[in-house]
Amino acid sequence: MGVIGILAVIFLKGLTVVTVDTADVTTVSEYFSQNGLGLSFYSWYGSVRLFYFRVPEDTVLASFGLYAVKKSGSSCRTINITVHFQSGAPPVINPLGTKFASYTPVVPSHNLTIPVSTTMNNTFLNITNPSAGDWFIAAHLPEDDGKIEVEGLSSKCSYVLQPLLMVSRRIVVPVLEAGTAQTHSVSSPNTVAYLKIFIPEYTQELNLTLWNCSIGSSGASMCSLQVSLGSTTVPVNSQAFRNCTGKTICTTVLKSPPWEKWLRITVASTASDNVTVGFNIGASLSACKLESTSSVLGILKSFGPNSSYFSIATENQGSSSNTWNISRSLSDTLQIVGNCFRHQTVLREDLDVLSAKFSIVNGPNVTVAANLPTVLLFNLNSGDDSGGTVIVDLVLNKSSWTNHSALLLACFTYGSPILSLESVKDCSTGLSQGYSLKMNSTKTEDHLRVPFPISGYWYLTMQILCFGNRSDCDDSEASVLTSVYLTPCIDDCGQYGQCRLLRTFSYLYAACVCKAGWQGWSCTDDATAQSYGRQLLATLLLTLSNFMFIPAIVVAIYRYYIIEASVYAFAMFFSTFYHACDQPGIAVMCIMDYDTLQFCDFLGSVVAIWVTILCMARIKEIFKYLMFVIGSLFIAMSLQLGRRGVWNMMGPCLFALIIMAIAWVYRGVKRRKCYPPWWKRWVFFIFPGIGIAFIAICIYAFAETENNYYVTHSIWHILVSLSVAFLLPPRELLADKPWSCLQKSKCRYQICSNQSEDTYDVT
Repeated sequence: MGVIGILAVIFLKGLTVVTVDTADVTTVSEYFSQNGLGLSFYSWYGSVRLFYFRVPEDTVLASFGLYAVKKSGSSCRTINITVHFQSGAPPVINPLGTKFASYTPVVPSHNLTIPVSTTMNNTFLNITNPSAGDWFIAAHLPEDDGKIEVEGLSSKCSYVLQPLLMVSRRIVVPVLEAGTAQTHSVSSPNTVAYLKIFIPEYTQELNLTLWNCSIGSSGASMCSLQVSLGSTTVPVNSQAFRNCTGKTICTTVLKSPPWEKWLRITVASTASDNVTVGFNIGASLSACKLESTSSVLGILKSFGPNSSYFSIATENQGSSSNTWNISRSLSDTLQIVGNCFRHQTVLREDLDVLSAKFSIVNGPNVTVAANLPTVLLFNLNSGDDSGGTVIVDLVLNKSSWTNHSALLLACFTYGSPILSLESVKDCSTGLSQGYSLKMNSTKTEDHLRVPFPISGYWYLTMQILCFGNRSDCDDSEASVLTSVYLTPCIDDCGQYGQCRLLRTFSYLYAACVCKAGWQGWSCTDDATAQSYGRQLLATLLLTLSNFMFIPAIVVAIYRYYIIEASVYAFAMFFSTFYHACDQPGIAVMCIMDYDTLQFCDFLGSVVAIWVTILCMARIKEIFKYLMFVIGSLFIAMSLQLGRRGVWNMMGPCLFALIIMAIAWVYRGVKRRKCYPPWWKRWVFFIFPGIGIAFIAICIYAFAETENNYYVTHSIWHILVSLSVAFLLPPRELLADKPWSCLQKSKCRYQICSNQSEDTYDVT
């Protein structure tokens, strides 16, 4: 049994392995797996195979196992699989190196390249102290070459990737409470101290202090320790580090820590091996506090505990116990004066899948001041919100802007707001990097698009920043038109793209598929875009080339093949309008549903070939028309099962050719000469028709690509219609006209029949 099988058995049986380290702290090992998925060559985000795992709380080690399997075969070659990792949301990738839309900052994802040269390849990625929550893995093959392949014509090598996750999780993690001290000891390299502290809402600053260090039996007071706050995330690590080596008292200050979350604290020894370091550790929190107004609290309670969100707060600097009173409100009419931040209440309205609108109470204009930041909270914690795109649009009201030398800075951050924009101008919190928007007297609007935002709470903080004399703008205020909403795709992928909803297991996300040569995440990169003239040329070639069926229709009518002519007319009509509707650009015209047009186009093409070969067989008419009907029904069923398969066309053709061969051999044996008997028929009609049909099949099967499709497929239309005109047999010498049986007689109508011998008239 292979490695995948062994791990699958362990996972299915629910086995857990319990180990005890030297500090007598119990850990549990858990295993998670997902079904392997076949990989595709990359052309757009829908080509990506997306996996996701949920890392439990208190995990100290996460090991991602990637098992790539290559199906053996002659067409299989060594290939590189690219795997992207990201925590919190699917990775935003750009394998083709295209341009992103304006106002779309993107952080490159962490990726690995796995060369697949053997049947099975194993790769592992170990992450210590990983962030709890969703972790996403996106995998794909190299860029697609754009070749259009007919299904079933060639054996295709398949590459399958199966990910597994093995985590080591602490069962008991000591909780560090604010205002209390704890004693711990660590030794290098065996033990590490793991602690956690809960960060309440409205926390402004965390102070962590280590003191009273002792190294082994020497009793030295220097702290040979390294402290890390937060958990590991990718592609950007959300951790803060502090080296306390050589310090008797080591203090770490973390501004704007993530609210309403457990913050992990890790302490490791930097001393020599097998030396125990003891220390005391304590923490204090600076938090914002509401003024004690009983009437206000009564109003707040009337809305209930779940009415969200938060109100204006003031910093509690005089309380040594660091306690606070947090209340929530749905009303923004509270005008409590404070020195922490202002607020605006935001309501969320779900519109559709991955679509939500955020309405600002008493908005959409938000008043922004210089003395205090204004904070808005946006709830993107529904689980599937990370599969969409957050759009932030800010427009400054110029009539309210009085200080022309000032700057209005807005920060869009995850986890917690920035409560002091004057000291942090790059929109970074204690553990994460936010997005900045800037406006002034010359630039009165700014925009932001965040694809695949991390699921959770996001905050928009706005404040007027003054350069020079601060007293000149302490009372400055400005009105900002604020619009924030969640949408599946940026601008619905524009004119040359289509937004598609994708699913992997139970997770939903959206991506753009571009057309007419446009590229990019939201189809805004026009480096290879087709001009309107090029689009119009493609439409005209693919539609007008179908009119080459007119000669075949005329020949069929002239030779009294009325049913065959009707089939050719059907194929010409629906092929023309199918290709008019199938165009990737704006030169498009659809007379009915696209799927209906496509089905009728494929049906008409295959049935046209079917009736032509049966007509060449020259079997009795009653059997010929019976085969017409039965064959058309089976062809329709086959096309409903799959329209791109090679056997949908080759199957009816081969069966019809067998019937024709049997009929021709029978006539040749019966007459003791070759059938058809005229050499001119072979030289000027049959051989040219077969040659033209062979060239058409080769172009259709081997030469078509996405770039030359409008040329090669137009040639296919022309060659197929010409081959039909050449291959249709001549009418019989003694054949009655199709309408001769309608001639009236004294007995009303006479039944006509053709008893003539089958002959050829070469014309």
